[in-house]
Amino acid sequence: MQITSLLSQKSDDHHHHHHHDDHDHCDGCGHDHEHTEIRLNQILIGLLFIINSFIIHYFFENGKVVGDVNAMIGAVLLGYPIVWTAIKDLRKGRLSTNELVALAVLASFASGEYQESGLVAFFMLLGEIIETRTAEGARASIESLVKLTPTKARRIKGNKEEEVEVKDLKVGDVIRIRPGDNIAADGVITSGQGSINQANITGESLPVDKKDGDEVFAGTQNLTGVLEVKVSRADADTTLGRVHDLILAAEKTKLPIMRIVDQYMGFYTPLVLLVGALVWAFTQDLSRVITVFIIACPCAFILATPTAMVAALSSAARLGILIKNVADIELSAKINAFIFDKTGTLTTGKLAVSRLAPQDGVKPAELLHLAASAEKYSNHPTAKALANLAKEAGLELSEPGDFKETAGKGITANVDGEAIIVGRANWLKDNGLTDDFASSVDLSEAEGYSLLYVARGGKFIGWVGLQDQTRTEAKESLAELVDSDIRRIAMVSGDRQPVAARVAREIGCEEVVAECLPQDKVKYVHKMKAKGYRVAVVGDGVNDAPALAAGDLGIAMGAAGSEVAIHSATIALMNNDLRRLPFLVKLSRQTRSVINQNFLFGVVFVIGGFVLASMAYINPILAAVLHVVGSLLVVFNSFRLVRSGEELEPFQHSEEESSESTETTAPKPATQPA
Repeated sequence: MQITSLLSQKSDDHHHHHHHDDHDHCDGCGHDHEHTEIRLNQILIGLLFIINSFIIHYFFENGKVVGDVNAMIGAVLLGYPIVWTAIKDLRKGRLSTNELVALAVLASFASGEYQESGLVAFFMLLGEIIETRTAEGARASIESLVKLTPTKARRIKGNKEEEVEVKDLKVGDVIRIRPGDNIAADGVITSGQGSINQANITGESLPVDKKDGDEVFAGTQNLTGVLEVKVSRADADTTLGRVHDLILAAEKTKLPIMRIVDQYMGFYTPLVLLVGALVWAFTQDLSRVITVFIIACPCAFILATPTAMVAALSSAARLGILIKNVADIELSAKINAFIFDKTGTLTTGKLAVSRLAPQDGVKPAELLHLAASAEKYSNHPTAKALANLAKEAGLELSEPGDFKETAGKGITANVDGEAIIVGRANWLKDNGLTDDFASSVDLSEAEGYSLLYVARGGKFIGWVGLQDQTRTEAKESLAELVDSDIRRIAMVSGDRQPVAARVAREIGCEEVVAECLPQDKVKYVHKMKAKGYRVAVVGDGVNDAPALAAGDLGIAMGAAGSEVAIHSATIALMNNDLRRLPFLVKLSRQTRSVINQNFLFGVVFVIGGFVLASMAYINPILAAVLHVVGSLLVVFNSFRLVRSGEELEPFQHSEEESSESTETTAPKPATQPA
């Protein structure tokens, strides 16, 4: 049966259910989706009549008439949906492959071959059900990736908690989330802390710890702790709502190759009728003509692209890769150059301790303990970096007394009864230290290192080097891109040249352009495109929006919760794992190769079928069976793609990370789980 565009029809069908309940069918494909169950009963009853006719013919010599009546009833029950669909098509002035099947069924019936007519109709309907169910199953698998938000929420009014519908929540409402609850709306935690499973938004299975001031997303699950969340986006405006809408929008889009198939379907049916006429002219054998009509149904051909696309979308969405248009999967396969932004993309955008340099007689852990304890109540990024490392190293911080912070310079505090000073070199000098502590430093602030000097009891005891940490997976990901035949990889940054050069050195990126304004990044992208490269631009979507739009493909990192990133990029990575990029290139190439395999199979199937049918090597029933088998082979071939990227499942990655950290004795800077 004809399924002109599986994806778009399924999406249309989705909207029919929600917006047009009076419409009970989806015109494009000729399948009454609402009536599938009724027709399933009809098919089974029809099949029983056909089987009964075979039994009567076989066991009862005088039962030919009774057997023929059984076969005729079965053929009518099974053939009616096919013929009625073809009539509806013709009434709308549309000629499709539905008419070929209807002609085949009617011709068999008219020539008295009731059993053949019934069996042909049965196998064609079976093929149609498999195709329809496959499409619905694929959509269901995508929908399940974006788990729906709860329908009820606990809103706090004064001291009371009331249960309300999620659709009634407004921005500014405060809701309570208990352990195990799914979060009902996007918002910011106002009190409490908990561990949140964000897998269905970001694709990362490891829970993320959240506290006051952190953002949470609708549809994610609170695993521990009671949270109070102030709603910032509700209902369809939530990140989950936008992700859901984008996935549905992606399903409705078409690849250029799918549009070509749709265009030529109008010419295909008359061509098959002509082939049938030629076979009749040369052989005068109606059975051969019927077989030609059946084998000509190009279901394998039509299913080739949509099934592969649904499988690829499903695989990508599972890993938090949001593709807005299925044509971008095809485009990703052609990319041969990547341009990366630095801050927030190749680096974490957060300071982390990279060096502890205690003076003689002071242990690294002692230096870290004193500095982190003194900075305990500071909100400065350096204080957070110290606290993170202390937590990772398992240090218990002391309570600082007489805490004083001078913005941009440093802090003074009493830790364990000793006066501690932490800050820049000038801050220590301002506090009366005369030691030549700068001479012990072998890092350059020009290369993007922040230096903190620590003094205890008026004596310099060591320094701490901090830097914007490069992502742990950056080097591996760039190397994988090079192995995937990406010919050019460049890093553009608004940062100073020495800083950009250091980061590039760490991750193995040869081409660096530093001190770029947003418009300079756009110029650089245009320059690379002018040289004939297909360019993907990767950024965090805020200041990179113009460059993302300028590339052939714009990929936004960490798009969860970022309006700008989701709108400016063609593909959004819902988390910050750079290993998704080589996977995206690999997936798009696999998808292209699967589509080509499916098309080749479809073409060979139809042409081979024509030859076999015209030479009477296959009969109408066998042709109908082959039609079902052909459709199934294409579906199974496409759905191999669903398993792509299983090696990126985060649980596996975390085990590797933990085994690495146990082997390393020195405390490592805290990193976010991938």
